[in-house]
Amino acid sequence: MARGMAVRRVVLFALTLALAGCAVTEPVAVVSKGIPGGIMRGTTTALLSGGSFSVSNGSLTCGGDYNDLDTSPTISIPVLCSDRRNGIIIATRDNNGMSGGGHFTLNDGTTGDFMFGGAAAKL
Repeated sequence: MARGMAVRRVVLFALTLALAGCAVTEPVAVVSKGIPGGIMRGTTTALLSGGSFSVSNGSLTCGGDYNDLDTSPTISIPVLCSDRRNGIIIATRDNNGMSGGGHFTLNDGTTGDFMFGGAAAKL
């Protein structure tokens, strides 16, 4: 019986290591008249330890972290830009959880659209 427990522990440990290394990366796009060039592109990566996104247009970079384990369809994501603007993204995930979109507002009043997954890949 002790050998069976040892095997289970090894399998559980291997599964934990495998899951910890899993990452899902999807494209992200931001569209706003308040951003130089109007469009920023980047990626979002979800890990078991948390999710993050980053977008850039070459002169401006914005990004943030989110709780990818939150199963709510709509989440709030804090965003910080390289020019020190900050704000909140309200994003709604599609049923598959791998795509969706929303709206953002920065502290200087800049607003725009945020999309990830399939819609962002088409932009």
